[in-house]
Amino acid sequence: MAVELSVELDRSAPEPLYQQLADQLRAAIRDGRLQPGDPFENEVALATRLGLSRPTVRRAIHELVSQGLLLRRRGSGTTVANRQIHRKAELSSLHDDLLRAGEAPTTRVLQLEPGTDEEVAAALDLPPDAELVHLRRLRLAGEQPFALMSNWLPAATMRDVDESRLGEHGLYEVLRERGVVPVVAHQTIGARRPSAAERRLLGLGPADPVLTMRRAAFDARGLPVELGDHIYRADSYTIDVTIDDR
Repeated sequence: MAVELSVELDRSAPEPLYQQLADQLRAAIRDGRLQPGDPFENEVALATRLGLSRPTVRRAIHELVSQGLLLRRRGSGTTVANRQIHRKAELSSLHDDLLRAGEAPTTRVLQLEPGTDEEVAAALDLPPDAELVHLRRLRLAGEQPFALMSNWLPAATMRDVDESRLGEHGLYEVLRERGVVPVVAHQTIGARRPSAAERRLLGLGPADPVLTMRRAAFDARGLPVELGDHIYRADSYTIDVTIDDR
């Protein structure tokens, strides 16, 4: 059942009514009065309750949809979108990004085992038979599955690593503790349909896409740090890129 928020409109103010409505709805989403997944009040009902025209209400809702705060799906109405985590295109940890966004990140380590992979080795400028460690983790924000992360690292980097540390902290924090600091990376961002196994882990529907990020990172000496293949729920995650034309 949709929550009926108390909304105060000043019809004598210079600010348009649709903007006043959008601002108050946005504040309700950000302060938690409206939670992710909550059904949003029907456009007609909201217009009637507030004494507004449907175009005015529709414009306010459209503004929140365009900002990723509301989600419209045919057949299921309008709901409050999951809180989006904005990540700058820089060498940061998703664990730290979630903390900065006020979330409570947790991690399930799905795989931590040695192996070799010629494609990964080539991406890291290593010999084809280089000893590597493959790390797979499921990152959650609270109870919500958020990202599925696959990382390949030189075996020496991960020797005797405490698996519990990887469950409690970001990978880059664990690496820094070992004196390994990534300073440069090549990163590719994309989108695709998830596999059936990925959908199950992330709690996605058959038509839901995922954002993808592939990153090869190196330290200040040019030595390989990691190759990461990550996928993120597209309804909860954005990647910010600053473009400077100098």
